[in-house]
Amino acid sequence: MNESREGWERDVLRELATASIREQRRARRWGIFFKFLAFGYVTLLLVTLVDWRQSAGTSGKHTALIEIAGVIAPGSDTSAERVNAALQAAFKDSNTQGIILRINSPGGSPVQSQTIYDEIRRLKKAHAGIPVYAVVEDVCASGGYYVAAGADRIYVSASSIIGSIGVRMDSFGVTGLMEKLGVERRLLTSGSSKGMLDPFLPENPADKAHMQALLKEVHDQFISAVREGRGKRLKDGQDLFSGLIWTGQGGIQLGLADAIGTVDTVARDVIKAENIVDYTQKESLTEKFARRVGVTAARTFSEILLQSAPTVR
Repeated sequence: MNESREGWERDVLRELATASIREQRRARRWGIFFKFLAFGYVTLLLVTLVDWRQSAGTSGKHTALIEIAGVIAPGSDTSAERVNAALQAAFKDSNTQGIILRINSPGGSPVQSQTIYDEIRRLKKAHAGIPVYAVVEDVCASGGYYVAAGADRIYVSASSIIGSIGVRMDSFGVTGLMEKLGVERRLLTSGSSKGMLDPFLPENPADKAHMQALLKEVHDQFISAVREGRGKRLKDGQDLFSGLIWTGQGGIQLGLADAIGTVDTVARDVIKAENIVDYTQKESLTEKFARRVGVTAARTFSEILLQSAPTVR
């Protein structure tokens, strides 16, 4: 009887001790979680302050700089949304003496490029006293040149690559491979052209002709924008709109560019405002930090909930 009672008391004490340890662990996890949140909050404030200080200080006459680097695409630092926001901010600042678009881009979305081009033209009309210059670094091709064509003048390095005024669409066909592998393509559509350009089906001449006409229409829009932006500076009788590329020096001879120049020389000698202020709209430190902290906090919170949840043993 005494042994049974002692065993029961041991079991109760063990359960109490286990529950106490479990509660301490749970409290420690929540303590770590809230300390992490407090640390994140303080760090976010500091990062926000750094971003604010970097964006401030545009007092005094200056040249506004906007970077267009990389592929022009939605959701990127060179999206029309970010570039146009930078343009609007630069034009709005009363101390802006001129704007430089520093371009190093192989191109990208024709829609994004055209949207930026149109916004440059619109803002130039609304602010006639503020010139816009494109300064090409390594590459200004296709959609990159589409954007540059909206500027008042285009400056290049002698060895820059510019041009590629054309439109392309990539696809592939694997019908022969499918036959060799004995694989049959099964496609159900509710429109006669819904499966257009399906790589697993033989090429349809009517579909190809339709897409070729579509590409020509976009190409014509591109050509029209270049002609509008460059005007009589373009040299006739050349394959300017064939998709070919040229060096910066060759581009000057063809009227695709105006002169040799860099950001510093254009700011100093053309705009006459050596103080350069960067208006480029990139993902800020605050946005990067908030995104990373959000993911980490969510993961930590989920782990705490899972570890704190009752279990069956």
